[in-house]
Amino acid sequence: MDVHRLRVLRAVVADGSIQGAAASLGYTPSAISQHLTALQKETGLTLLQRSGRGIEPTETGRAVAAEAGRVFERLADLESLVADLRAGRVGSLSVSYFASAGAVWIPPVVATVTREFPRLRLDLRLIELRGADSGPPDVEIAVDGPGSSDIAGYQVHALLTEPYLALVPATSRLARRAQVDLRELRDQAWVDNDVARGPCRQAVLDACSTVGFSPVFRVETQDYPTAIRFVAEGMGITVIPRLGLGTLPDSTVAVPIVNPTPQRSISVRVRDAAVDHPVVIRILELLDERVAVDRQAA
Repeated sequence: MDVHRLRVLRAVVADGSIQGAAASLGYTPSAISQHLTALQKETGLTLLQRSGRGIEPTETGRAVAAEAGRVFERLADLESLVADLRAGRVGSLSVSYFASAGAVWIPPVVATVTREFPRLRLDLRLIELRGADSGPPDVEIAVDGPGSSDIAGYQVHALLTEPYLALVPATSRLARRAQVDLRELRDQAWVDNDVARGPCRQAVLDACSTVGFSPVFRVETQDYPTAIRFVAEGMGITVIPRLGLGTLPDSTVAVPIVNPTPQRSISVRVRDAAVDHPVVIRILELLDERVAVDRQAA
C-alpha cells in the first residue's frame, strides 16, 4: 500500500470531507479523490461511502485509518532513530587503545563523549588484551610500527612523536644530570616494561643498537607502573616514553636521553566506514586537544 495514500485517508476521516482534507494537505479535491480511488483498488476494500452530497468512511475505512495511525507513529520513531544515528546520538562505537594512552587520554575523552552523546555505547578495548575474535575496531589509538601507516580499510591520523626518558633512582648519580647519553646506560641494570614486545620496546632496542649495545634486563615486568615501582625500590633503571611516566614516586627521577633520543610515534587509525561518524570526528578533536595540552606541559 502507498503510505502517502494512507495519509490522505486519515485526513479525510479526520476532517469528514474531501474538501477539508484537501485544504489541510494543500491538494485539490480532485487529487484527494484520485488518491482515495487508487487506495481502494490497492486494498480491494470499500473505505468510503456516499452520504447525502458528501462521503463518510465505512467501518472498514475507519479501521484502516486507525491502524494507519500506528504505522505513522512507527515511521516517526524510525525517522527519529535515523536522525539520531546520523548525528551519532545512538548506536555503538568500538575504540581500541594501548595502556599509557588509556591512562592519560581515554578517561577525559570518553567522559566528554559520554556527556555529549549520552545514548551512544562505547566499546573500549585495551590493545594488549584484545582477543582475536573481537573484530576490527572503529577507532584505534596505536604506536606506529612497520606497515602501520598503510592498513587496508583504515585512514591514519598522526597524533604526536614523543621522546623516551631514563627513569632512575633518586640516589643514582644519573639523577643529578640534566640529560644522559644513551650509551651511558649500557652498564646499568635495566627493568623491562613491555609485555607485548611490540613497537614501543623495539624503538628502545633499535636506539641502543645504534650505539653498540643491548640492554641487560635484570627484572622483566609487564607494564610501566610496575617497572616504575621497581626503579623506586632501587632495582635498576627503566626507559619509558613521556606519556607513560604519570605521577612519579619521590624516589625516582626522569632524565632526558640524548645521542640518540629514542622516540615513538602515535597515530589514530579510523575505519573507512566510520570516518564521517560525528562521534569519531569529535574523538579526533578531543585527542588533538589533549596532545596540545601535553605539549604545553612538557
